Amino acid sequence: MTKPRKTGHVGPAYSMWSSSPDRLLGLDAKRLAGLLIVALAVCLAAAPTLAADQESKGIDWFKMGMQLFGGLAIFLLGMEQMADALKKVAGHRMKAILGKLTTSRIMGMMTGAFVTAIIQSSSVTTVMLVGFVTAGLMSLSQAVGVIFGANIGTTVTAQIIAFKVTHYALVLVAVGFAFVFTGKTNRVKQYGTLIMGLGLIFFGMGIMSTGMKPLRSFEPFIALMQDVSAPALGILIAAAFTGLVQSSSATTGVVIAMASQGLISLEGGIALIMGANIGTCVTAGLAAIGKPREAVRVAVAHVTFNVAGVAVAVWFIPYIADFVRTVSPVAEGLTGIDKLAAETPRQIANAHTAFNVFFSLLFLPAAGLVARFAEMLVPDRPLVAPVVIEPKYLDKELLSTPPLALDRARREIGRFGGLAQQMLEASQTAVISGSQEDLNALAAMDADLDILHGHIAHYLSDLSARELETEESDQVMELLLVANNIETIGDIIETNLVTIGRRRIQEEITVSKPTEAVILRYYNEVAVALKEAVLAIQEEDQAAALRVKAMKKSMAELAEETARHEMERLLAKEPNRLQTFTREMEIIENLSRIYRLCRKIARVQWTQTPSDSLPEAAE
Repeated sequence: MTKPRKTGHVGPAYSMWSSSPDRLLGLDAKRLAGLLIVALAVCLAAAPTLAADQESKGIDWFKMGMQLFGGLAIFLLGMEQMADALKKVAGHRMKAILGKLTTSRIMGMMTGAFVTAIIQSSSVTTVMLVGFVTAGLMSLSQAVGVIFGANIGTTVTAQIIAFKVTHYALVLVAVGFAFVFTGKTNRVKQYGTLIMGLGLIFFGMGIMSTGMKPLRSFEPFIALMQDVSAPALGILIAAAFTGLVQSSSATTGVVIAMASQGLISLEGGIALIMGANIGTCVTAGLAAIGKPREAVRVAVAHVTFNVAGVAVAVWFIPYIADFVRTVSPVAEGLTGIDKLAAETPRQIANAHTAFNVFFSLLFLPAAGLVARFAEMLVPDRPLVAPVVIEPKYLDKELLSTPPLALDRARREIGRFGGLAQQMLEASQTAVISGSQEDLNALAAMDADLDILHGHIAHYLSDLSARELETEESDQVMELLLVANNIETIGDIIETNLVTIGRRRIQEEITVSKPTEAVILRYYNEVAVALKEAVLAIQEEDQAAALRVKAMKKSMAELAEETARHEMERLLAKEPNRLQTFTREMEIIENLSRIYRLCRKIARVQWTQTPSDSLPEAAE
């Protein structure tokens, strides 16, 4: 795997460019499921009408449905391929631009428009904004300006697909495939994927357009389209469809395909693209789930702007249509449905652009008001005083009775060790495959250990100032060393293992399943050693201490087995293998350190023999 270039101050936790595992040939499974749901709903809704109408006998519904939804699938596949290629070619630069060039509202809007036009997805731009605002890299007011620009940038898609280039679609597919098949570098292959994706967009558009041609003479469908021309219904249908497939471009593609057959009026097309503007907010809403309130406000601002724009513009659809007809090209020599089919696709694309540009400029001076409105809807949570952990067993009244005080100290150390066990258990997933948030939560767990360690050390220090027997004084020193070793285990996890996990994310390293299984075996053995060592101290259990001592041989064998496995992986010449090997061995080395600390903890309860009294390194 290639190490990403560091750009600007955008953290690796907000990388949006890695492919998710549920994609099939670039088509997200959620979108595919949405398409199937929409297709089923359309079929169920239309079934009674189609069955009752005798005119439907002349239409091959299966063939038409196959062309419509198959063409839509190819269209979406092309969009995904083109977007993915653009992200790989220019993705890191786009993130750097978003992170830096948003110092003013106008610059933010221009940046949002440029980035969205390049990556062909306002949803991706908005999802990035959620990450940036969460990380504190951008204020909400700056993000609102970028959202306005993203709505402008997304109209480029409609302009591209409105061109009459479907006859040349397969030429683009062939050229793109040739680049992919013969390209010697990844960059050439990515450009080939981009060209092929563009060809698939046009090819899918052509299939959809051809498939819907029989509907020109089908009266029930014509009546349905007349109903869709009613703004409220058109907006609702388009918003629902866009929300399901999470792509306003898909909705725009279907609308323009219908328009290219003269099946929809300009007024109806404008209502549908307005609905698409609302439906595209779903993706940002999903991205904000579980995020801090700052991120939720980005989604709220996105919805507020798009809904407010549609709420105002819906009353002026006839005037927008008249304006667009004035500035759009006219098909000379055509009449009726042929004229409608020739002129409407370009008119809809122009209406889409005019609508988004006008309302972005109109709302830009009020970006601060939109941000404040979002803050009002999503206020900060009331400040709650943090819960500070307190000792449970350290009773100062018992300091005058050292045996009882020592027993209480052992109990508190048992509780202290239990927190270290929880931290070690949490580190398994967080370090090997967790997110930045998981690692931050893991590091935060050390705070409780530090607090309890301070209480235990202070309690034992007070106890040591009392008149103690020699044996009691020795026990105080031993327990203090035990507490220090447990605290060191927490520091190893909080500092070393968390750092390894963060480097794994920065370097985009993925631990393979076989290696993960080997590391987890090591983790489990160390967890058993820590549990037994803590039990040995808390209960003065010599048997538990001896079990920790006896694990030395099995731990050594497991370390050798792990080292052999890592060397085999290193020699396998897998991508990014050296970095992966380094991080995996660092995990093992730190786990080995934790095990050695467990042995030191358990040593307190070993029966003293000449071999047992040797220093750790001599054993």
